[in-house]
Amino acid sequence: MSMAPRTDTQSPGLHVADSHDLIRVHGARENNLKDVNVEIPKRRLTVFTGVSGSGKSSLVFGTIAAESQRMINETYSAFVQGFMPTLARPEVDVLEGLTTAIIVDQERMGANPRSTVGTVTDANAMLRILFSRLGQPHIGSPQAFSFNVASISGAGAVSLERGGETVKERREFSITGGMCPRCEGMGRVTDIDLTQLYDENLSLNEGALTVPGYSMDGWYGRIFRGSGFFDPDKPIRKFTKKELHDLLHKEPTKIKVEGINLTYEGLIPKLQKSMLSKDKEALQPHIRAFVERAVTFDTCPDCGGTRLSEAARSSRIGGINIADACSMQISELTEWVRGLDEPSVAPLLAKLHHTLDSFVEIGLGYLSLDRPSGTLSGGEAQRTKMIRHLGSSLTDVTYVFDEPTIGLHPHDIQRMNGLLLSLRDKGNTVLVVEHKPEAIAIADHVVDLGPGAGTAGGEVMFEGTVDGLRASGTVTGRHLDDRAALKESVRTPSGVLEVRGAGTHNLRDVDVDIPLGMLVVVTGVAGSGKSSLIHGSVSGREGVVSIDQGAIRGSRRSNPATYTGLLDPIRKAFAKANGVKPALFSANSEGACPTCNGAGVIYTDLAMMAGVATTCEECEGKRFQASVLDYHLGGRDISEVLAMSVTEAEGFFGAGEARTPAAHAILKRLADVGLGYISLGQPLTTLSGGERQRLKLATNMAGNGGVYVLDEPTTGLHLADVEQLLGLLDRLVDSGKSVIVIEHHQAVMAHADWIIDLGPGAGHDGGRIVFEGTPADLVAARSTLTGEHLAAYVGG
Repeated sequence: MSMAPRTDTQSPGLHVADSHDLIRVHGARENNLKDVNVEIPKRRLTVFTGVSGSGKSSLVFGTIAAESQRMINETYSAFVQGFMPTLARPEVDVLEGLTTAIIVDQERMGANPRSTVGTVTDANAMLRILFSRLGQPHIGSPQAFSFNVASISGAGAVSLERGGETVKERREFSITGGMCPRCEGMGRVTDIDLTQLYDENLSLNEGALTVPGYSMDGWYGRIFRGSGFFDPDKPIRKFTKKELHDLLHKEPTKIKVEGINLTYEGLIPKLQKSMLSKDKEALQPHIRAFVERAVTFDTCPDCGGTRLSEAARSSRIGGINIADACSMQISELTEWVRGLDEPSVAPLLAKLHHTLDSFVEIGLGYLSLDRPSGTLSGGEAQRTKMIRHLGSSLTDVTYVFDEPTIGLHPHDIQRMNGLLLSLRDKGNTVLVVEHKPEAIAIADHVVDLGPGAGTAGGEVMFEGTVDGLRASGTVTGRHLDDRAALKESVRTPSGVLEVRGAGTHNLRDVDVDIPLGMLVVVTGVAGSGKSSLIHGSVSGREGVVSIDQGAIRGSRRSNPATYTGLLDPIRKAFAKANGVKPALFSANSEGACPTCNGAGVIYTDLAMMAGVATTCEECEGKRFQASVLDYHLGGRDISEVLAMSVTEAEGFFGAGEARTPAAHAILKRLADVGLGYISLGQPLTTLSGGERQRLKLATNMAGNGGVYVLDEPTTGLHLADVEQLLGLLDRLVDSGKSVIVIEHHQAVMAHADWIIDLGPGAGHDGGRIVFEGTPADLVAARSTLTGEHLAAYVGG
């Protein structure tokens, strides 16, 4: 068979398929974007900068990534789409040149108590298969090593149709799971501290019960008095065993009190149904405080906190069981897996080894697989999500990162930069939303949004190279080379907060005195033990207000006015001025538009297609009944007030006819934390991570706490906003508060009165205090990684 000679007819010019080298966005109007047009080069690293709230996330996540995911979902059948989240098309005229988007955001992983680092990265699944094949003694399939599968067995008769007759046969079945039966795979058992339920020296009539709402004046008092199971005038310490059992544990029993049929139930089962079964975050503050005091969590005595049954712990490979493997630091586990040489499971070992190597490569080698995923910081969660993409064979993919340097020490940022560049060099498009100059410096292309935040932003201020940005004169360009100077003098401590023998996670019996009345920064490389020290030994003490990066729970009906409690004084002021009920001025209560139930829009569910939201024709999106909008305060109706920005509302409620001191105080705190541009009625679901944390800070600033603990408050803050944050922290300290900040940002370190540096490394190599003192002393000594980087930063 002869083959015709090949003639190369391709012209030396560019092939038409290679001309699609740009992602083109025209007319983007998502959230605050104002008809934005950008052209983003493919197979390059593009960084999006701009002040917090300028529209970066709206462009990158809300427009480009959202449309890419929506179009991929549309390639599946309608049946499959029915099981997937429905995505609406973003507000944009033209989007061309999109490729498959993989989103690696900074949302915390769900705090499901059964979720661990091992389960979310599939490392546990591979270990379970490994032990089911090689473990001795052999105890069963991979699910025999899973702490989420219970062992069950059963037997009974089943009816079968056979040859026109119904035949009964006996069947037996059993499932061998790895769940510890005592703690049901949780690793912890709950115990109720009885001293928090009652004062044993008092009788019931003297108010012995200290549970919120259980007074002797209401229904509970009538039930306890009329039950006849014990004497309400006898001190509880004199109760017999039976009387104490009836008070605390008695099962539901019908009784008759004053001619009324009632059910009596012991105090503990009643509390478990009414308070302890609910999400702690959803409880009222005073009830949540009681639950935190009364319920203690202890390590399960049967499994030692490993969550696994005795059988699962008995099967070993070379003296190591699966619980030992999961509790090892991942860098050590990698070495153990490398030492296993078993040809029968070679592909599994190769895959497991690659996954564990990725942990080490990305700087998470200090974690262990049994670490609950809810305890990871925002930065750790983001890097954990990155693991499945490292070493992927996919190319020409768009990777979208949301501030990948969060939670990273300056020492670790260099490693993250290397990872982003390696993803680009494999032929991928990398889009990064970022504020840190060290990360902006590696960009091939920069898009700067602004000029301000909220309605004052949403425009492209600059597109081009990093050098071009530096010379551009935009807010980002002007602040790119900002350097905070060390303080000339530091404050004098007013006392100390003692921490003794701290041993949470990797801490090694740490003793430290945290000075009060100062701005204290706790720093160190990622995984050195900062959060373990502060959240494990300081947060939770009386008078300590802890503000973390956790998401705010709330629906699209929640907004800054409802979250901060601002709406209460506003409603009362409207009610007083118009002589009507305050409930009329709530879109979730009596004043709601009856057509849209106060949502302002009407949602039409279209099954597997994106639902359609149309503005309510009755209220025109104002959310209130027409009659409510006839009532005015200072010449404005309630819908106009909710449309105001914080800055505008601060002036409105600060003077004149609408003067409301309670509302003005809350608005001033919102402006102080840099949220002057958000509107009072803006849904919480549209706020960025940094905005959510600052909203929490504003809400908690009114508290009575003397010590504020902030977890990386510079998250999501532009270089220009960091200066404002430092001013706010100074005002807090000058007002008599103590502020403890867990932080990596060198500007915050330089501004501190006192630095506590943990290290020297991460995981087993950390957990010790390597420096305590003023920033000037740290720079002069240069004895730690932090000292070296801070000295380079301030030019010391």
